[in-house]
Amino acid sequence: MPVPTRKARPGAGIDVEYAECWRFRESHEIIQFICFDDWMNLSRYKPSGRTRISQPMNQFTSSMMRNRKLPPLGALRAFEAAARHLSFRKAADELGVTPTAISHQIRLLEDILGFALFIRQVRQVALTQAAERLYPTLRDGFDMFERTLADLAPAPRRTAVTLTATIQFTARKLLPALGSFRERFPEFDLRLHSSDEPVDLTAGQADVAVRYGRGPFDGLVGQPLFSERFGLLCSPKLGLSASQDLLRATLLHVEWRRPANAPDWQRWAGLVGVEGLAVDEGPRFNSDDHALQAAVAGHGVAIGSLILARPEIDAGLLVHPFGPVIEGDSYHMLATPANMACADVRAVCAWLVESVAGLSSAAHPLPAT
Repeated sequence: MPVPTRKARPGAGIDVEYAECWRFRESHEIIQFICFDDWMNLSRYKPSGRTRISQPMNQFTSSMMRNRKLPPLGALRAFEAAARHLSFRKAADELGVTPTAISHQIRLLEDILGFALFIRQVRQVALTQAAERLYPTLRDGFDMFERTLADLAPAPRRTAVTLTATIQFTARKLLPALGSFRERFPEFDLRLHSSDEPVDLTAGQADVAVRYGRGPFDGLVGQPLFSERFGLLCSPKLGLSASQDLLRATLLHVEWRRPANAPDWQRWAGLVGVEGLAVDEGPRFNSDDHALQAAVAGHGVAIGSLILARPEIDAGLLVHPFGPVIEGDSYHMLATPANMACADVRAVCAWLVESVAGLSSAAHPLPAT
């Protein structure tokens, strides 16, 4: 579509140009005027008596006459970046152009302003006194511009809240309760991530985490969920009733991620004082859940979570034949302070607290043996 020409045409031709501009404005199209001074001359042209200019068009031309006469925005951006970095190359990297392009924009701005902005030295530049006055104004203006646009922009909605937890916790507590989350919070989506290695919440790898340990958890906020308890677990078919029965049983081992504080056979045997127990022999598993499955199949005796194994205990697939019980650390629900302020993350946290409600030693007493 045509735009206003650089020179006003006499006679009725000016009416066409005015009409074209008004149609552009009504259709919300962006018009780039080739020369502001030409448009100023055009707005002062007095059409013939037979020409009628609408009042809205006069208001439009009046607003055009009040436009600020500023240097090109590209030149101002180039100067602000170069002054901030004191480097044309770094400014070019930031703006995605070449250092030569930055140099040309600076030259253009200096020609428009009529004074130098940089003292060009070998492999470096310095600001002139005039540039030192100009730079803070431009910097603050661009900063305010950026903040305002960020405030006006709608907050991006994450596709799903990522909840990370250990493999066993995910399989035994989160997956069975997933349907209740969809029923209570249909407007939010949940993504489950299971790993026995902690992920970095501050780096955005996940939004909420369930972590086992004593803490502290630097940079994170949350609350403890429940304390863990570990004990012997085996199939009732093995018929174990006393610690001496372990001498004829196969011991199942879990390769815990933190061996120093692990509820392993050596630690358990130290509490009981059983002589001759081969605490280093037997099958090994890198997952405590796999060790429990082997115990259910009757392949041996494992030391596992008495709380997370409660479904198998209640179903009669596993028994806790005798003590002692190893008191473990606590599971914690954690998130960054920024994530904890988000409605979808708070929804996941509320559901998580409800899902583990009652998972305590008081709510899960040891079965009678």
